[in-house]
Amino acid sequence: MKHRNLHLGLIALLSLAGCGREATQAPEPPAPRVDGEEITYPPNAPQLAYVTVQPAEPRRLAITHLTGRLYLSDSSTVRVFTPVAGQVTAVDTDVDQVVSAGAALAEISSPDYGQALADARSAEANLTEAEKALTRSRDLFEHGAAAAKDVEAAQAAYGAASAERDRASARLKLYHGSETGTDQVYTLRSPLEGVVVEKNINPGQEVRADQMLANATNLFAPLFVVSDIRKLWIQVDAAETDLADLQPGQRLRITSKAFPAKVFDGAVANIGPSLDPATRTVRVRGVVGNPEKLLKAEMYVSVDVVRDEAKVAQAGVEVPSKTIFTIDRKSYLFVELSPGRFERRQVEIGTEKDGKVPVLAGVAAGQRVVTEGGLLLQAVLDPSN
Repeated sequence: MKHRNLHLGLIALLSLAGCGREATQAPEPPAPRVDGEEITYPPNAPQLAYVTVQPAEPRRLAITHLTGRLYLSDSSTVRVFTPVAGQVTAVDTDVDQVVSAGAALAEISSPDYGQALADARSAEANLTEAEKALTRSRDLFEHGAAAAKDVEAAQAAYGAASAERDRASARLKLYHGSETGTDQVYTLRSPLEGVVVEKNINPGQEVRADQMLANATNLFAPLFVVSDIRKLWIQVDAAETDLADLQPGQRLRITSKAFPAKVFDGAVANIGPSLDPATRTVRVRGVVGNPEKLLKAEMYVSVDVVRDEAKVAQAGVEVPSKTIFTIDRKSYLFVELSPGRFERRQVEIGTEKDGKVPVLAGVAAGQRVVTEGGLLLQAVLDPSN
């Protein structure tokens, strides 16, 4: 009897506990109102805690994260050969050394240069003598002591001496020499300010002027390569689908793994006229500012192409890829019209890249799009999908 009463008591306690749970069970959340493509939730609806929104950002970058290769700019790089033949007597600079325009690179003992000096000095002396002879013949002719043909002969001799002086001076100027030189040592100088990036010369080496005419570059390399590395060229291989977003003059944002926190500015200079048949890419050349000389030639960098500010409004917006969902091969997203009120919109999108999707039509910059909870809203709007 005692056990039976205990059993009945436990049943009563369990019944009371069940009734208590039913009494304290939370009420169902309020149902949203659906009106066409819009969903409206009451204020403070718990479902809103699962919905995240953020403004759609304008597409300022046309193409992102292309790989580029830096190399020396041909417009600010000089490959220095010798204009004379001779033997190298001294090398005045080395690789990675900064040189100014006109700085001595090497000295070459050259009979060719010595002959040019001798010809220039001889021509100058002959011109001086011819000028004196012409003056003397004119004085004699004025006093009746010389014939007119003597004056004419002196004038012809003076003209020939002047032409020879000009020819000898031009040849010496080609060597950047002066008639005041006294020996046959030719100084090879840098034609521009920059850094010596290559040196293929040593004391005692025989050099000659026709090295620059040889096609065997492995045998006849330039004696020096001097480049102003404050400006570099960059080569980017862009995909065929990127051609619509490329044009000369566009700004480039260049980043390097060596300097991850620094952005270097550049610009598109040239777009290749044809595609590579193997890779289906087009070669794009740009110019990169390198005022601090941090970037190095042959360095690989990441390149973003910046859209013209005047065309940003026409480029659409960019949203996280998780914002977009697909129904029957059409793309949609939700836009927050006001707190708790959402509208489904069909949009035109581009190619996803780096977790971002360009939206070309359907959403304006600044409109708040649903980035989390879009599928929840879609299930409420259209449970069959």
